[in-house]
Amino acid sequence: MPGALIIGAGPGIGRSVAHRFARERLRVALVSRTGSTLDLEGASAYRADCADEDELRAALDAAVGELGTPDVVVYNAAIIRPDSPGEANARAQLDAWAVNVVGALVTAAHVVPAMARRGNGTFLVTGGMPQPKAQYVSLSLGKAGVRTLVAMLDEEYGPSGIHVASVTVAGPVAPGTAFAPDDIAEHYWHLHTQPRAQWQHEVLHSDDS
Repeated sequence: MPGALIIGAGPGIGRSVAHRFARERLRVALVSRTGSTLDLEGASAYRADCADEDELRAALDAAVGELGTPDVVVYNAAIIRPDSPGEANARAQLDAWAVNVVGALVTAAHVVPAMARRGNGTFLVTGGMPQPKAQYVSLSLGKAGVRTLVAMLDEEYGPSGIHVASVTVAGPVAPGTAFAPDDIAEHYWHLHTQPRAQWQHEVLHSDDS
């Protein structure tokens, strides 16, 4: 099996998801702004700013060139910051949208068609903000965009055997809490291994999960 490609491989959810897939003996490729391997032995790491389409596509090409067409792709990149409606700034909103939504779309457009031609694969996106909050305008809009993107990707590629889904995290991620990244990572593995007849397209991780 070619393995798992994780975009937005930071020290929280990204690291835990990478280690979760590696435990199942999948090869792991990581794309992040730092190019870190997250202390994961055997992982391949590539540097890219997800807001820069050329950088992102180049990193994806390099990862696929080494890994092959992946079995599972996880888009976990996001800009998370407080901003209220009264503080709206067009440039800041566009910059956040570029990472939170457009980067996921570019990633899907770049790698999912090959997965669909093969006839199987999983494309997962980290979601959040199950209810919009006025204190987080850009993140609320971005996560709403992610839900729509997941629905459209499923419409386009689901019939070809691609399981498209989001993991919606309804709180701040921190070890030792109800939102521990290792616990959240289990959802990604569960979605990847779901039989087609049981496919879910969104899993919500809340403090009741």
